[in-house]
Amino acid sequence: MIGNNRITANREDVYRLLAACYYSPTSGLLEEGCCAALATLLEDLAPEAAPYAASSADAACNSTIEALAVEHARLFVGPFQLVAPPYGSIYLDDAKTVMGDSTAKVAAFYHACGLHLADDFHELPDHFAVELEFMSYLAFKERAAEVSGDKGEVTRLVSLQREFLDRFLMPWLEPFTSAIVIDDEAPFYKALANCTAAFINADHSSLTSAQNA
Repeated sequence: MIGNNRITANREDVYRLLAACYYSPTSGLLEEGCCAALATLLEDLAPEAAPYAASSADAACNSTIEALAVEHARLFVGPFQLVAPPYGSIYLDDAKTVMGDSTAKVAAFYHACGLHLADDFHELPDHFAVELEFMSYLAFKERAAEVSGDKGEVTRLVSLQREFLDRFLMPWLEPFTSAIVIDDEAPFYKALANCTAAFINADHSSLTSAQNA
């Protein structure tokens, strides 16, 4: 799955679209058919994830932005106890609070890759959507290296993606997505969580195979 320019472009798009779905919903989420696009991309890329993307598209079509916003707030924002806090430090650090040690480590990883969060961006570095966007960025860089024929850079970027998943995203992927699924009160986000887990697990396996090839 890794190493083909079209596939890498599709991975870039899948991570970007998934990230968009975990931010507060906007009209574009429905009008642009994000989840339908996800389902199409995943048919070849990660077939096990595609039916969940199709289910999320159906759920979105049967909902409104207002209803999705209520569910998004209940799951991820508050003000009451959250079903699935979207910050890695809640799951990875002993203190179980935001802005923990792991948050600084994620920010340092971004910085080492030449990125930092914009001054007017008000989310934390270890927000789930931000980590997904970072994976999309690395896939974009990998695609550019493939186009230029720089095999060494492709290898380096595959390794970076595998390292980021291993260190920062995979360790809390299951508890985060499972909390949404177990909640079972938000059909759109339940399908999205199942889609996300299936895709990232498949992508991690492909990155591992590419790295070991």
